[in-house]
Amino acid sequence: MIRLYDHGVYVARGSKLYDSLDELEAREGLQVLNDAGQALCGDEAKRQASRGTMAYGILQAHNRSGDPDRLQLRFDSLTSHDITYVGIIQTARASGLTEFPMPYVLTNCHNSLCAVGGTINEDDHKFALSAAHKFGGIYVPANLGNIHSINRELMAGCGKMILGSDSHTRYGALGCMAVGEGGGELAKQLLNRTYDFARPETIAVYLTGAPKPGVGPHDVALSIVGAVYKNGYVKNKVMEFVGPGIAGLSAEYRNAIDVMTTETTCWSSIWMTDEETKRYYANVGRPQDYREVRPADVAWYEGCVYIDLSTVECTIALPMHPSNTYTIHELQENAADILHETEVAMNAQIKGASFDLMSKLTPDGKIVAEQGEIAGCAGGTFDGIMAAADILRGGSTGNGAFSLSIYPGSMPAYAALVRNGAVSDLIGAGGIMRECFCGPCFGAGDCPANGELSLRHTTRNFPNREGSKPDEGQMSAAALMDSRSIAASALNGGVLTAATDLDVEYTKPIYDFDGGIYEKRVYNGWGRPEPEHELKFGPNIKDWPAMPAMSEDMLVKICSYIEDPVTTTDELIPSGETSSYRSNPERLSDFALFKRDPEYAGRSKVIRGYDRERIATGAVSAEVMKIYDALKAAGLAVDPEHTNIGSTIFANMPGDGSAREQAASCQRVLGASANFAKQYATKRYRSNCINWGMVPFLVSEPELLALGDYIFVPGARGAVLENRDEIPAYCVKPDGRVIPFVTSTGALTPDERQIIADGCLINYYKYH
Repeated sequence: MIRLYDHGVYVARGSKLYDSLDELEAREGLQVLNDAGQALCGDEAKRQASRGTMAYGILQAHNRSGDPDRLQLRFDSLTSHDITYVGIIQTARASGLTEFPMPYVLTNCHNSLCAVGGTINEDDHKFALSAAHKFGGIYVPANLGNIHSINRELMAGCGKMILGSDSHTRYGALGCMAVGEGGGELAKQLLNRTYDFARPETIAVYLTGAPKPGVGPHDVALSIVGAVYKNGYVKNKVMEFVGPGIAGLSAEYRNAIDVMTTETTCWSSIWMTDEETKRYYANVGRPQDYREVRPADVAWYEGCVYIDLSTVECTIALPMHPSNTYTIHELQENAADILHETEVAMNAQIKGASFDLMSKLTPDGKIVAEQGEIAGCAGGTFDGIMAAADILRGGSTGNGAFSLSIYPGSMPAYAALVRNGAVSDLIGAGGIMRECFCGPCFGAGDCPANGELSLRHTTRNFPNREGSKPDEGQMSAAALMDSRSIAASALNGGVLTAATDLDVEYTKPIYDFDGGIYEKRVYNGWGRPEPEHELKFGPNIKDWPAMPAMSEDMLVKICSYIEDPVTTTDELIPSGETSSYRSNPERLSDFALFKRDPEYAGRSKVIRGYDRERIATGAVSAEVMKIYDALKAAGLAVDPEHTNIGSTIFANMPGDGSAREQAASCQRVLGASANFAKQYATKRYRSNCINWGMVPFLVSEPELLALGDYIFVPGARGAVLENRDEIPAYCVKPDGRVIPFVTSTGALTPDERQIIADGCLINYYKYH
């Protein structure tokens, strides 16, 4: 059972939940006291008790502002993988970087398929190694571990904060608050600046009971995502895990739940620590990084997600979102209706090929998949793979269409599974052991055949996250499940099976961690920069192009108009093999919105050309002059010579998913000056837009706008710098009609306003 509270709650001693302070005081004998030791009640008690959360304490320990509600955070360490670190380091270099001011872990787990794009992936890896030498960083070679397994085992610490450029940067289960953000925010940390935003609300995630045998962490995580994603219950908030149910979960079980909190759109997460957490830190050779992290005796939360773990069932998230959840038994009992409904929704969302999900339903009512994948930061844990081995031991995946691949999260986990025989059990049953690689999670590894369905213990099943290309007539799809039910399905040749339907003895051995594997291969230059060391550039590594500062007035053309309820970052810039070009801004930008609106890049380049011609010659194109003539006829003052001309997009809610800054930077490289949206799906995407100098406009009447319209915002620069609540704007239709409307940007910090006005973060550091 999962219940969402429609009101705030009190938690006593991290274990008991109360609707009211009166009830808590009566049953626990506890009071909320102010600094003078006086008992408080009402709103004063709530405000004081809200400071008793774990999140509050950790945030204030990292806050440099002096204002507990306006945070300016400095993190303990940073981390990036090989889709993001080149752009971040290049941004910081262009802004004056001389050395890394904190540990910065550079992993190579996303683009390690060197056959894609020739040498460019390995070229980036060597760039990162040279940067680790020059600036004093930590370099993890390819296939040694995925980014989050590495940081769990080497970097997380109780009470610490880690900032990563991967959206699944989550180490809350280890008492460490971690945040996934766009590269601009990491560049700020590298330049000794702060991460600035208003203190988020904190939601209690209250766990009670114990999971049934066969119910894994993905079942719990998907159940949570299904309950809170669509209603935005925890959006941009902290999820704080409390309650007696935590004690019965292993550290790796907690880790695998925690990493999926990203899919709820929460900002970060934190869990109570205990003897199990202490054992984990001791096991990975860092007992000094453990300390008790608990809420105060009385803590108040703005809401609560109540979960009785004993009621969680084996769960599946059907395409194409982790929130599209059903219990496996519910799906089996209503297979025709649910599959048909999902198929219709899938094919309405995808442009290009279509998918026949109903073909996965056999005449006798069974649901059949062709592939299973257990991988990455969610599925590749020692515990998760061990459970799969327990299920498959002595069995067979069969010699039909179904295949099973297993990607351990780290090489120490792989080695431990070899030593205890689990790898032999998995291979003996027909499974294939693979390298430590994140590819199955973002479409760069094990793409199923056209028309096939993959069952995956990975973090996402967004459109084409399994690697297919509908624009080329290819269409496959992924459903998310726990490793246990994937193994159970593999045992039945791909027939969907809940792990709870099997009688299995789970061995639950202790993870025999060997830290020497890291010591022999990881380069740790933290605190030992080598300024004379030369950076190693491959031919695909290019500097960022120049970005213009914001002009006083703004004129933009809508080059894509997206009516989908949510637009993912994968749609804004596709993942998979196109990510190989991430170190070449111009080349990568050609793929912006490629799978959602293939004409977008071409349209934007035309507008970018108009502005470049204006800057070079002072000439204004005939198309743009017609817009200015319409504006003048409507009585508006215009200044064509000094007004930048840019592109823009409209989307209802853009930016769900990845933290990759390329979702915004590619638009900017193509000449975008702004985005218009009803709301932004995540803080990180909005921050990416800001850091690349694009105004994050909000509109309440998007029906006034259309593809091909121009939008004129007089005094836009001043309005942004002053953070005005309402900004007059004008939509110019192709027939010359001028329609006034009001837009806004939402709250912007002083630095964010100046970054936008300066044109991007790089310019901001040049000018200030």
